[in-house]
Amino acid sequence: MDIFEILSEYREGFLSGLAITIKLCVIVWLSGLVLGSVLGVLGTKWNRFIGLPSRIATFMLSGTPILVFLFWLHYPLQEILRIRIDPFVTASVALSTINIFSVSEIVRSSIADLPTQYIEAAKVCGVPTRDRLIRIELPLIFRHVIGPVLFIQVNVLHMTLFASLISVEEIFRVCQRINAQIYRPIEIYTALALFFLTVSLPLNALAIAFKKKFARDISEK
Repeated sequence: MDIFEILSEYREGFLSGLAITIKLCVIVWLSGLVLGSVLGVLGTKWNRFIGLPSRIATFMLSGTPILVFLFWLHYPLQEILRIRIDPFVTASVALSTINIFSVSEIVRSSIADLPTQYIEAAKVCGVPTRDRLIRIELPLIFRHVIGPVLFIQVNVLHMTLFASLISVEEIFRVCQRINAQIYRPIEIYTALALFFLTVSLPLNALAIAFKKKFARDISEK
């Protein structure tokens, strides 16, 4: 059996796993981009009560392997609370938490590093606060965060594979189950690799392009 025959024969399983993976990614991406951006803005020097806890949480998460964090949420925490949560929900919470704090740190750093001369020049020229925010500050911040944020989203996509370890029926777990039945690892995992390459490479290319175009020291320009 070649790759296409396997995909055709087990298409229902592959499509089901793919749908779970896409659903998980959409939840994690949206929560990370929206809540992470909001947390990053609130965590600037104008709100230290949010900024300091956010930075501490980011620091702690950066030192915790994703598998340890995921397993801790799925086993010890639920045992302590005497509850049982669907593994998909646990994976969504774990990955979303990592994405939210990663994005928030990028946004917070970009806001903190925003050159003051642009703002001062706009004030001297009499630019209203609303116009200054929309036409000067937001574009400068956006051009600095877009590349790193895209790279993080690609990493998050790859992290969804770990959800299989707590029994989430995403694409990797489906591939494992199919391979256990027919044992065609070359064809099955090649197809899986092609799927991730198809999604990841365009995002990486965009991130690299944005980084080359926008990532420069604007403090001296």
